[in-house]
Amino acid sequence: MSPVLAGYLYLAAAALFIVGLRRLSSPATARTGNQLAALGMLVAVVVTLLDREIVSYPVIVAGLVVGGGIGAVMARRVEMTAMPQMVALLNGLGGGASALVALVEVLDSPSDTRILVTIAISILVGVVTFTGSVVAFAKLQGLVSGSPVTYPGQRIGDAVLALAALGGGFGLVASGGQPLWAWVTAAVVGVLGMTRVLPIGGADMPVVISFLNSASGLAASAAGFVIESNALIISGALVGAAGFILTTIMVRAMNRTLGDVLFGKFGASGPGAAGEEGERVAKRASPEDVAITLAYARSVIVVPGYGLAVAQAQHAMRELEQALTDRGVEVRYAIHPVAGRMPGHMNVLLAEADVDYDLLFDLEDINHDFPHTDVALVVGANDVVNPLAREDPTSPIAGMPILDVDLAGTVVVIKRSLSPGFAGIDNPLFYKDNTLMLFADAKEGLSAVAAAVKEV
Repeated sequence: MSPVLAGYLYLAAAALFIVGLRRLSSPATARTGNQLAALGMLVAVVVTLLDREIVSYPVIVAGLVVGGGIGAVMARRVEMTAMPQMVALLNGLGGGASALVALVEVLDSPSDTRILVTIAISILVGVVTFTGSVVAFAKLQGLVSGSPVTYPGQRIGDAVLALAALGGGFGLVASGGQPLWAWVTAAVVGVLGMTRVLPIGGADMPVVISFLNSASGLAASAAGFVIESNALIISGALVGAAGFILTTIMVRAMNRTLGDVLFGKFGASGPGAAGEEGERVAKRASPEDVAITLAYARSVIVVPGYGLAVAQAQHAMRELEQALTDRGVEVRYAIHPVAGRMPGHMNVLLAEADVDYDLLFDLEDINHDFPHTDVALVVGANDVVNPLAREDPTSPIAGMPILDVDLAGTVVVIKRSLSPGFAGIDNPLFYKDNTLMLFADAKEGLSAVAAAVKEV
């Protein structure tokens, strides 16, 4: 293949990446955006195989069958609740692949200092992404405690590991590409990736995943410089930039900084101090009570949370929405930026149940409507509707943007118990005079309420 034709095709692939990424910004166009980006990657892979004269067809077919088969099985079998874990694994594999490319390139004894610098960067970023992502996966999957896991003197230990990793990268460049330096650097930074993610609590895992996604893109871009692949440089840079923007959006939505997440211990999963409630009593409601409250409302705003995803209750939610709409009730959905365990989690989940995209609103677009809304229906959400963020400057979540559901005429919360959310603090919303608590699994509770609405 001529270099000119290859250049034009790589440019077309890059254009498909950019257009695909742009279309991912809306649930209505996300599916086609994903398809366009996948087409761009296919073009880039095919052009690379032809341009580099890698035409071992048995190997190519084997790669397509094995890789495509694994991807197809994962896409069909992984539950929506496990999507963050899968994203973490894919981030790790991307970073690991970039590091392997750099390690293999070292065996060719490169002498160019610029190439050696990019090799060192690819190893450092790629390996830390791989091991960190594996730990993030293990935490989300429950294989490792979601609470912060630390060891004595961790800050000093991690600092020593970081300096050793940087020293290994410098040694690789200074030695002219001695393979031993590359392997030592990879080993040290691999340990650092694990020890740096283990102290981060479960509530911060979405931020960690998006940050590692950004890191995997940077590793891929560095690997592109190593092997002189424009397509890899461009696609890696796009992933890196998009992941960093997403990370920034998420930390702002939590009123935190990236430094707080990476070097703090906020967000421990597990039970908190839910029992310290004194004489406060939550108002219990039956499905019939909730059905009457919803059926005679003029407007309802639904706030979905991770509990809805865990219970796979999106179809039950859609059934209730339809029952209310048939009665002339206006139903809309308020989506918090960090609802669920990753950005867009709720949007994808509700789209799976054919909820109209036009009914989904971001926090800043709908928050001002709560004081004028008859009923706010909170399904499996906790920290993102906790008024302490707005009212108590000493709270761990103080200043975090929340959905102001407590300002609605009536609040209905469907939740299994009064247990705290990922932040580990109690939610006074549950005890307010205008709040009704339906203690139930989200799917069972929504189904019961939908059936009762039809009987009203």
